[in-house]
Parts: sequence; structure tokens; C-alpha cells
Amino acid sequence: MQAIQKVVPLLRLPSVLEATGVGRTTLYERIKDGLFTPPIKLGARASAWPANEVQACNDAIIKGSDTEEIKVLVARLVQSRSFLQ
Repeated sequence: MQAIQKVVPLLRLPSVLEATGVGRTTLYERIKDGLFTPPIKLGARASAWPANEVQACNDAIIKGSDTEEIKVLVARLVQSRSFLQ
């Protein structure tokens, strides 16, 4: 019997910018500061973010998490990517 795998939608940059309400520069500053997950490379010139990670980061901001809590969340999200392989 095969295991059923959940399909996680991937969001390209314009969708992430719309979902977060920030500009490109702010998004990449957050990534650099560990406050948002980095994109996944899809190819030589294409990247995307798992929709669940974008939602988790937005939820943390909405609930008023401080920067250290968000950094822990982001680290946990990035680490969980390796379990999907």
C-alpha cells in the first residue's frame, strides 16, 4: 500500500508579495534577517515558497510574535523541509 502524500502549493514571488503585503526589498530583508523562509529553487531562474510556510509566517506576525519567536518558527519550517525528501 502506498502512502498518500499531501501536495503543498508553491507560491511564486508576486503571490508571496500579495499575501504578505510587503514589497520585494522588505521580503528579502526579512529572509536575510531570518524572519521569513527562503525560497525553494525550482530551476535556474525560478523560485517559489511553500504556501503553508507563507501562511505560518503571516500567522506569527498577526498574533504578535516577537522577532525571536519568528526566527525559531522560520528555522523550524526550513528544517522540516528536509523531512519531506
